[in-house]
Amino acid sequence: MQNSSIPEDIIKIQKKLTTLEKDSRNYKKYTKILAKHIKSHTMKKRVNSHIKTIENIEKIEQKEKEES
Repeated sequence: MQNSSIPEDIIKIQKKLTTLEKDSRNYKKYTKILAKHIKSHTMKKRVNSHIKTIENIEKIEQKEKEES
Protein backbone atom coordinates (compact mmCIF):
# COMPACT_ATOMS: atom_id res chain seq x y z
CA MET A 1 0.00 0.00 0.00
CA GLN A 2 3.03 2.30 -0.06
CA ASN A 3 2.38 3.24 -3.68
CA SER A 4 -1.17 4.32 -2.85
CA SER A 5 -1.92 7.95 -3.59
CA ILE A 6 -4.19 8.17 -0.54
CA PRO A 7 -2.30 8.85 2.72
CA GLU A 8 -2.65 6.46 5.66
CA ASP A 9 -4.21 9.08 7.94
CA ILE A 10 -7.09 9.63 5.53
CA ILE A 11 -7.68 5.89 5.22
CA LYS A 12 -7.70 5.51 9.02
CA ILE A 13 -10.29 8.26 9.38
CA GLN A 14 -12.45 6.68 6.68
CA LYS A 15 -12.28 3.31 8.44
CA LYS A 16 -13.29 4.97 11.70
CA LEU A 17 -16.24 6.66 9.95
CA THR A 18 -17.55 3.30 8.77
CA THR A 19 -17.88 2.14 12.39
CA LEU A 20 -19.85 5.19 13.49
CA GLU A 21 -23.59 5.69 13.23
CA LYS A 22 -24.52 8.22 10.59
CA ASP A 23 -25.65 11.64 11.88
CA SER A 24 -24.15 10.99 15.32
CA ARG A 25 -21.97 13.61 17.00
CA ASN A 26 -18.76 11.63 16.45
CA TYR A 27 -19.68 10.97 12.81
CA LYS A 28 -19.99 14.70 12.18
CA LYS A 29 -16.74 15.35 14.04
CA TYR A 30 -14.79 12.77 12.06
CA THR A 31 -16.34 14.02 8.81
CA LYS A 32 -14.94 17.49 9.53
CA ILE A 33 -11.54 16.04 10.41
CA LEU A 34 -11.55 14.01 7.20
CA ALA A 35 -12.42 17.09 5.16
CA LYS A 36 -9.47 18.98 6.67
CA HIS A 37 -7.07 16.13 5.92
CA ILE A 38 -8.30 15.80 2.34
CA LYS A 39 -8.06 19.56 1.81
CA SER A 40 -4.47 19.70 3.07
CA HIS A 41 -3.56 16.64 0.99
CA THR A 42 -4.93 18.14 -2.22
CA MET A 43 -3.20 21.45 -1.48
CA LYS A 44 0.14 19.64 -1.07
CA LYS A 45 -0.39 17.83 -4.37
CA ARG A 46 -1.31 21.09 -6.09
CA VAL A 47 1.78 22.89 -4.75
CA ASN A 48 4.04 20.01 -5.81
CA SER A 49 2.49 20.09 -9.26
CA HIS A 50 3.08 23.84 -9.56
CA ILE A 51 6.70 23.42 -8.47
CA LYS A 52 7.27 20.72 -11.10
CA THR A 53 5.70 22.93 -13.77
CA ILE A 54 7.95 25.85 -12.85
CA GLU A 55 11.03 23.59 -12.88
CA ASN A 56 10.10 22.26 -16.33
CA ILE A 57 9.64 25.78 -17.69
CA GLU A 58 13.05 26.77 -16.32
CA LYS A 59 14.65 23.71 -17.97
CA ILE A 60 13.06 24.60 -21.31
CA GLU A 61 14.26 28.20 -21.01
CA GLN A 62 17.80 27.01 -20.23
CA LYS A 63 17.80 24.72 -23.27
CA GLU A 64 16.63 27.58 -25.48
CA LYS A 65 19.42 29.83 -24.17
CA GLU A 66 22.03 27.12 -24.75
CA GLU A 67 20.85 26.52 -28.30
CA SER A 68 20.98 30.19 -29.30
